[in-house]
Amino acid sequence: MHVFGDPTVFPGKAGHSYLPSPASLADWRQSFESLGLRRAIVIQPSCYGHDNRCTIAAVAELGGRARGMASIASDIDDTALAALHTAGIRGVRINAKSVGWGDPDTIRRHIASVAERVAPLGWHIQMYVAGPVVRLIAETIRSMPCPVVLDHMGGIRADDADADLALLRTLLREGRCWVKLSGAYRVSNLSTGYEDTVALAHALLRANPDNVVWGSDWPHTAEHAGRPQSTPEPIAFRAIKPASLLQLLAEQCADEDLFNRVLVDNPARLYGF
Repeated sequence: MHVFGDPTVFPGKAGHSYLPSPASLADWRQSFESLGLRRAIVIQPSCYGHDNRCTIAAVAELGGRARGMASIASDIDDTALAALHTAGIRGVRINAKSVGWGDPDTIRRHIASVAERVAPLGWHIQMYVAGPVVRLIAETIRSMPCPVVLDHMGGIRADDADADLALLRTLLREGRCWVKLSGAYRVSNLSTGYEDTVALAHALLRANPDNVVWGSDWPHTAEHAGRPQSTPEPIAFRAIKPASLLQLLAEQCADEDLFNRVLVDNPARLYGF
């Protein structure tokens, strides 16, 4: 999940594709802790750029129940990296889609330079790219010295060509990547329910059930420009009931063993709980 803090304290990056709107840790607790969720991964929102203060504050407030995913520049120094690790950061988020990166060479260079820095810490890279882009950078993913987690079901639409899904399943079987079952509304062709993602999730889980995790993607940011804006608008959030997301995950996993692996065992390994 993400946390968006007070805009007067955490104003967001100038010229991004959107401005932050408040979505506090207290709001998340009210929505999700009643469902029995105790651990959380706080993901750096792209609108904050490399300013990880809001994410770090949320991880600190949750104590040992949380880990964080930061955004960093490839030339960050070792002292700053060590400080992030101490603060509970366990990986780097690269959101190529929200910052308008479409050139595969740019993405390859960036993930390679970041991976070289974070691999010694035992971190991983979390990437949000469209399914067709995964095909273009597959060999780079295979060569990474650290795990690569592909966000939102690898960016594959529920009605995408079989070739994109076949490649993603191959990467999973090879153990060269992880996939997050998140953002169903980002890959579904349906406006509610998102049942058309169940078959996609089944296919990914059959490929490698040990390399799949889940994310609520709270607070469910709506579509935005996906490229820098001179006058970005505050982000809007989708109205989605938290319980419906866990119900969808239960349908995607099909049995209790897979449900527990995706929610408990796999993230414990990936995030170091």
